Amino acid sequence: MTHSLFQRTRRIRFSECDPAGIVFYPQYFVMFNDLMEAWVDELVVDGFRGLIIERRVGMPTVRLEADFRAISRMGDLVTLELEVERVGTKSLNLAWRCMGEDGELRMGGQQTIVFTSLDTHRAIAVPDDFRQALVPAVSTL
Repeated sequence: MTHSLFQRTRRIRFSECDPAGIVFYPQYFVMFNDLMEAWVDELVVDGFRGLIIERRVGMPTVRLEADFRAISRMGDLVTLELEVERVGTKSLNLAWRCMGEDGELRMGGQQTIVFTSLDTHRAIAVPDDFRQALVPAVSTL
């Protein structure tokens, strides 16, 4: 498996839907944050919790763009994808996709994450183990 593309299949839950039975759009951001945490858990030895709590490395979003193409309903089985588009000195550019079982794009987006010190709240370099887990799957710019 390349670490530049990470996928998980999940069923849309009642708690993620509005009264019309379709995904309430902010819930996509929660789903993709959960996906990113699972990805980091597999990417680095100490996982997301270790990165945040023990190493005091933050991964805040500094840019977020989303396109909503089709609805997802309660009970739908979807595939969530996270793809690394670029690894910078202090940041990552990610692409998101939510695909229906039929392959239809339901929602897509781009996100820029900056690595920060949770002690100083200043940008820091992408941690070496994180970068090494991504290379050579993604070229470093």
